[in-house]
Amino acid sequence: MARHGVAETVTGAAVLVVALAFLGYAVAHYGRSSGDGYPLTAQFDQIDGLNVGGEVRIAGVKIGTVTDERIDPKTFNAVVTMTVRDDLQLPKDTGAAIASESLLGGKYISLSPGGSETNLQPNQRITITQSSISLEDLLGKFIFSVTSLNGSKDSKDGGDRPKNGDAGAGGGALPPRGK
Repeated sequence: MARHGVAETVTGAAVLVVALAFLGYAVAHYGRSSGDGYPLTAQFDQIDGLNVGGEVRIAGVKIGTVTDERIDPKTFNAVVTMTVRDDLQLPKDTGAAIASESLLGGKYISLSPGGSETNLQPNQRITITQSSISLEDLLGKFIFSVTSLNGSKDSKDGGDRPKNGDAGAGGGALPPRGK
């Protein structure tokens, strides 16, 4: 075995210390918001894929953070608490929708400000909401609709009637032999 120099050992140790420092910082600050802003709530039927620490955006620009998710015991809907920057005063008729970053990416809350003259106050609820759309549900509905369309075509064709080129009970595509 070759003997390693002191410089290589010190360099390796320095790289490990820096990597551990980055890891420690990431773990300590994971899911934390800056704390700036005022809290708002919104109620959704489904919040599939939305996580605490997720972004709140207007026109694609981050303006806040999801701070809490819970279930309303009376309606069994998801209640999401978020903070929004203090310098933005949102109209009372602002809408909130759960949107996807990409086909396989995470979810965020997209806010659409309305035109009301009165603004939402801290701890008020956004009442206009659109829940998360599940890609699996959409694919299932699409597959079901395609198979039901194919099933209705077969029943319109008569199902057991011979189609053009079928010889009927003979089962072959050629007509019976004649003499």
